Amino acid sequence: MLNKILPALFDIAIDALKEEIKLYETEAAIWKVAPGIANSGGNLCLHLCGNIRHFVGAVLGDTGYQRDRPYEFAAKDLPRSVLLEAIEDTRKTIATVIPTLSDELLVADFKDNPMNQPMTYGTFVTHLYGHFRYHTGQINYHRRLIK
Repeated sequence: MLNKILPALFDIAIDALKEEIKLYETEAAIWKVAPGIANSGGNLCLHLCGNIRHFVGAVLGDTGYQRDRPYEFAAKDLPRSVLLEAIEDTRKTIATVIPTLSDELLVADFKDNPMNQPMTYGTFVTHLYGHFRYHTGQINYHRRLIK
């Protein structure tokens, strides 16, 4: 059942992320780091897209995606269009992979998870959704903070 519910929830979340990136007044504002804030909205966006394309795409869907996590936090001043393209690629990854995950897989133990806690594949994918929404909220805060 998660393989039907989560794609719809992620689609809403991806729309929210896309809207946040579009709402920045300038491309420079996307990359600004305010005092006391560790990451720019652009870096958080790259991180979200990289995280989903890695765990959903490469790990669960065998897409061949090669993640560069350090780049997600080191990249600066990319055009807004690059972020929007990454968001759409992330949407495609979710729409392609999650519906194919069987109920049997989703209740199976996910042994190689980075959290080092016992959980099922379904629990982990649900965690990814929460992680996505959490950082999207941070991007919303960042955008309003630097305005």
